[in-house]
Amino acid sequence: MPTTRKDLDQNISASPSASRRSPAARHRIVVVGGGAGGLELVTELGNKLGKDGKVSVTLVDRASTHIWKPLLHEVAAGSMDANTHQLEYAAQARWHRFVFQQGELLALDRNRKVITISSLLDEEGMELLPQREIAYDTLILAIGSITNFFNVPGAEKNAIAVDTLSQAEHFRRRMIGLCMRAEHAIDTHGDQAHPKLNVAIIGAGATGVELSAELRNTAEVLGAYGLHHLDPLRDIRITVIEAGPRILSGLPEPISIKTKGLLNKLGIDVMTDAKVSEVQAHAVVFANGNSIPADLTVWAAGIRAPAILAELGLPVNRLGQIIVQRTLQTEIDADIFAFGDCAACPWPEKDSTVPPRAQAAHQQASFLFQALKKRMDGQALPQFEYRDLGSLVSLGRFDAVGNLMGPLIGSTLFIEGIMARLLYISLYRMHLVALHGYVRTAADTLGHWLQRKTSPRVKLH
Repeated sequence: MPTTRKDLDQNISASPSASRRSPAARHRIVVVGGGAGGLELVTELGNKLGKDGKVSVTLVDRASTHIWKPLLHEVAAGSMDANTHQLEYAAQARWHRFVFQQGELLALDRNRKVITISSLLDEEGMELLPQREIAYDTLILAIGSITNFFNVPGAEKNAIAVDTLSQAEHFRRRMIGLCMRAEHAIDTHGDQAHPKLNVAIIGAGATGVELSAELRNTAEVLGAYGLHHLDPLRDIRITVIEAGPRILSGLPEPISIKTKGLLNKLGIDVMTDAKVSEVQAHAVVFANGNSIPADLTVWAAGIRAPAILAELGLPVNRLGQIIVQRTLQTEIDADIFAFGDCAACPWPEKDSTVPPRAQAAHQQASFLFQALKKRMDGQALPQFEYRDLGSLVSLGRFDAVGNLMGPLIGSTLFIEGIMARLLYISLYRMHLVALHGYVRTAADTLGHWLQRKTSPRVKLH
């Protein structure tokens, strides 16, 4: 969504305390990245520490709106209208006493304690804001992750990632268009034997698996509304491709086995031990020389840290993540923190690092709020302890599976069906509560429910 002059004016006046205290007298906290964890953190900092003007909180993000990243597969499939779930950063800043600056992180000067962010352009290339420097006392990096194509030939050119809102919207439009073309045999490659449309999803993690089920639902709904008359099962082939021996490799094996069975019931082909060697315009080629046709290819095979992190002069690992201590401080600068997907935080219990999951970012945001309060009071910082609460995988309206973990359960508990579906939905509601509180979240939930009752189940345009 383009940024308007009104949005920019709101950004400048977002902190009510700015006119009452000299900026030099306040502790300046700058958070780069408005994902799930970053936005939750600045909201709580603004609410709790921004009232008395002793702290100024600034959020930096290259986009103007926020959407919870685990929802992107639903946006891509058209089963969720992003417009009803986006949150304007400028509005959130005004409501919760922090300042929003739109721009992309370009550089870090640790000696001067400033970051440089890019200029802001409108859709026609006109400059709205110049390149800027923002000073900090405490800097927190939470810029998330981007798609890792692993240097597979043709992958970045011929496959669509669903890592951002614009990518998800692009995929949805392509999917609808190809369904309409397939019905009328508007095609220039291959034969016209069934299936008429082949969708390949490379990567069988949560994103790839959830997207495949949502796409099966989309194919059915598009036909019901007359956008095509293809048979969803016979004419539209959906294939999930995994290089490893099983899907959902990061989850317990029983969940993997159960989910594969559910996908097969939906008419979704699952290929394991299938290493992709090339992605062509209309085919996916494997290391053994075999290939499958693909009119539309999705890449959901992995993530990596944004390249800018390796250019900041901070220690990074082989994935480009910033290496942090258990306090979430960087190894060489105690005034710089990092968390979420862009950080490599120790997980001693597993002799590994904290996994890049939404629940980890949520826990780290809550931890950092308490840690920053202690730090400004001159107290020693605590150490972050990640608590794995389990995993849930949604197959849209068809089913949901997962496992719960924790001290109250005592062991891993496998769940599926309506209970798993309700718990999956509750994860998003918890995020909304962190941003808006219980009353507004309840009102938003009711509003979204009413809208779904009066709108098509899939966004049709």
